[in-house]
Amino acid sequence: MSRYGIKDNQVRAFNKMIRISHQKLNLVCDMVRGLPVDRAVDVLKFSKKRVSDEVLKTLLSAVANAEHNKNLPVDTLFVKEIWCGKALTMKRIMPGPRGSARPILKPFSNLTIVLESGKATDAKKQEPKAKKAK
Repeated sequence: MSRYGIKDNQVRAFNKMIRISHQKLNLVCDMVRGLPVDRAVDVLKFSKKRVSDEVLKTLLSAVANAEHNKNLPVDTLFVKEIWCGKALTMKRIMPGPRGSARPILKPFSNLTIVLESGKATDAKKQEPKAKKAK
């Protein structure tokens, strides 16, 4: 274990203050969770979501960290963990009827990606439960 709870075969990258809500960012995070890096890059390049460019930029930053800082082979990297969280929310006001005001909330998000070197264990491919006989 290293200083921040990251193992020797793991590397991470952050992207802070992304101008999108964490719910929308989490949809893109779910698409690449557990995938090998080359497959995750392909998924993000061809995604129609606006935030996929920011996630791709962070993923490529994590790959560069793995190559440069820890000398890990790129072909064995996979997305071990990826999560997003809330950052600040800008609050604006839009005029409403009869002199009232309506709030406008402009949320920001943070993104963290942890890559690991080794064989990816696909958590999505689990055996279906056996059906009970009546």
